[in-house]
Amino acid sequence: MEILVLLLFFAGYTAIVMEHQLKLDKLIPALLMMVLAWVAISLGLDQIQYWFTSEEGLFTLTSDDNRMALLKSALNAHFEETAEILIFLIGAMTIVELVDYFNGFSVIKGFVKTNKKRTLLWVIAGLAYILSSIIDNLTATIVLITILRKLLANHNDRMWFAGIIIIAANAGGAWSPIGDVTTTMLWIGDKVTAQKLMEYIFIPSLFCVGIPTLIASFLKPFQGNFELPEEEPVNRNAKIMLYLGLGMIIFVPVLKMLTNLPPYLGMMFSLAVVATVAEIKTRQERALVLDTELGLQEMPLENSSEISTVHKNPTYHALSRIEMPSILFFLGILMAVGALESLGIIIQFGETVSANIGEDFFVIILGFASAIIDNVPLVAASMGMFNDPIDADVWHLIAYSAGTGGSLLIIGSAAGVVAMGMEKIPFFWYFKKISWLALLGFLGGTAFFFIESIF
Repeated sequence: MEILVLLLFFAGYTAIVMEHQLKLDKLIPALLMMVLAWVAISLGLDQIQYWFTSEEGLFTLTSDDNRMALLKSALNAHFEETAEILIFLIGAMTIVELVDYFNGFSVIKGFVKTNKKRTLLWVIAGLAYILSSIIDNLTATIVLITILRKLLANHNDRMWFAGIIIIAANAGGAWSPIGDVTTTMLWIGDKVTAQKLMEYIFIPSLFCVGIPTLIASFLKPFQGNFELPEEEPVNRNAKIMLYLGLGMIIFVPVLKMLTNLPPYLGMMFSLAVVATVAEIKTRQERALVLDTELGLQEMPLENSSEISTVHKNPTYHALSRIEMPSILFFLGILMAVGALESLGIIIQFGETVSANIGEDFFVIILGFASAIIDNVPLVAASMGMFNDPIDADVWHLIAYSAGTGGSLLIIGSAAGVVAMGMEKIPFFWYFKKISWLALLGFLGGTAFFFIESIF
């Protein structure tokens, strides 16, 4: 039975990795893998020898055990854990879309006050590092590449800057509990606390982006000047919605520390606040547009694009734009990994790894693997491998390795894939020009992490 479930998992995962070759969205094999794995367990309950629960650990099943009750209990437990993560992500995605509804991210362009490429490099890297720690690294990459398109006309220049954005966005997401799906999983799964994660990973992640940026600042593509474009008018509510949205997302771990309630409750509170303000601002804009149409006053809107937004409900609009395929993909992956965990396969593998090569070396390998394999299932599996207490070094190393290792190849992270699509960056161009910088950053941050852990 265990072999059958493993084969289903590997078959599903192979289909996910070969998504583009098969022309099949990765959520489909993820959902099939999830359902078929649990169906196989249900049909083969009598053949199962070992079972794992977080309360009892790994134990041998006997004829006296109510196996169907164990199965249902495991399903409910895994679904509860997965639902917390998914609801959290849905809330965060909706807040980001509400900010974007008011063109809030256009405000970030105002931070660029230079026409020197080297200075722009540091500004963009810093923005990517900070922004991705608050919103996810995928959105941060999209926002910054969109800004780059308005600043740099040369495509080759943008590819170089996009490479640094990928490294910085992945590094920024690694030290924040709200910056990457994997760190969110570790945080919600009570493997790390927000305070300790930031304390232990902030500086290694800073090395991870600082080393490549420092080296890149001496490379030819980042020398010279560029012509600053003329300033464009922005939505009158862009700034308030940007700062409100980012501030309310930051408030989520603060509420968790103050109340010890699950993070998804804090995210729902933040969403409610941002949505309320968005509704109020939209009604105000609608009233101003109607007044203008009646000729009662001059057009108060600074951008004609505002007229097209004020007749929509911002919350419904934002909810319609969240990435439901990604949500369903995470559901399939996390529940499929839960099946392997319940069978005891993952914990047994973790014990074997610890006995033969050690946890730290294995986690570093996991970082390199995340450049090829999606880091969500890697982290989900690793969470079931080790029995270390909350905030143990291994959990922080997993957060760092899985988050930053994806920068080694352009296909290794969501940030890399979206940059590849937006700027048409060739795989081998990134491998020759950027991967070595990402590798130096990854190794530099890893070295600092171990030095830090000694002291």
